Amino acid sequence: MNWRFWEYIIHYDHWYSLMIAGAIFLGFLVAKGLFAKYIFKLILAFTHKTKSDLLDYIVKSYEKPVGWLFVIVGVYIAVHYVPFLEQDNELFRHFIRSSVIIVITWGLYNLASSSSLILMKINDRISLKIDQILIPFISKAIRFIVIAISFSIIAQEFGYKVSGFVAGLGLGGLAFALAAQEVIKNLFGGVVIITEKPFTMDDWIETPSVEGIVEDITFRSTRVRTFAESLVTIPNATLSNEPITNWSEMGKRRIYFNLGVEYSTPKEKLETVVERIRELLENHDGIHPETIVVRFTEYNNSSLDIMLYFFTKTTEWEEHVKIKEDINLQIMDILSEEDVSVAFPTRTLYLDAEDESIERMAKPFNQDK
Repeated sequence: MNWRFWEYIIHYDHWYSLMIAGAIFLGFLVAKGLFAKYIFKLILAFTHKTKSDLLDYIVKSYEKPVGWLFVIVGVYIAVHYVPFLEQDNELFRHFIRSSVIIVITWGLYNLASSSSLILMKINDRISLKIDQILIPFISKAIRFIVIAISFSIIAQEFGYKVSGFVAGLGLGGLAFALAAQEVIKNLFGGVVIITEKPFTMDDWIETPSVEGIVEDITFRSTRVRTFAESLVTIPNATLSNEPITNWSEMGKRRIYFNLGVEYSTPKEKLETVVERIRELLENHDGIHPETIVVRFTEYNNSSLDIMLYFFTKTTEWEEHVKIKEDINLQIMDILSEEDVSVAFPTRTLYLDAEDESIERMAKPFNQDK
């Protein structure tokens, strides 16, 4: 029996069939390479001419999946010539159909990652007014749905009952909910962030936990890029319960400080300096005219303090600092022209005549010692 088996194996017709099967499979591998190198580029050039972003996204999303489709088809045809395998084999058919489903799912998954771009295009064209913070959630939800549907189809292909699996999840739902409390909290925190919209993508926010630019918002957490270039990931449950300052929503940016001048400054000079600084701010192109306060407000320990409270029109930090520098330099010119000096901490010590006589009497004693 063993001899007949090996005689069957090394039969000339069998080797010939295996060679044909191998040649077919290699031919489809070559076709896969040609598709990736030439045909795909031709298709992409055609879609560029149509000026349709949707077609571009679809073609790019299915570039690699279609390449693997050549491999699947090659295997299916080659098996027809393999002596020990049959195309009608039920397990083989399940394998081929599941492979095709995986390829289709792969393309849809890639397309879902670009769905945010598609949603942005739709939003721009028909004015749906989709908030930027909602687009990543929609994209991730589409990906999850695509994977869930594909998993159920493949499970049914191999004879598993998805309804029974879902029922099993229902029986263990309580245990799952208890184990996933934090996940559920973060999910609802993400819903709160979406509905209340305290910030969106690329906003500059400040919370007790972090300050920086919002880079990404997921179902579980929000990623913030700090100004030190570190990436901080905050659970949505934590972020939704914290006070959030959204600096990107500023319509103007505040400048507030006290300018201290010497106590020896005459009243007339002080009034002139206050008036000239107020005129400077009112006539400056970079200063918002709505709120400008320049007042002599404090008798400080070593200075007469002039309070300056105003806003720049720009909220961009570098431009804001540039305007503040210009204001400071012009204030220096005003003080110089009015011969008024900026005060600095000083202390004056007064000695009466009795103290001076005691000091002179103690001096020879100290020298003798």
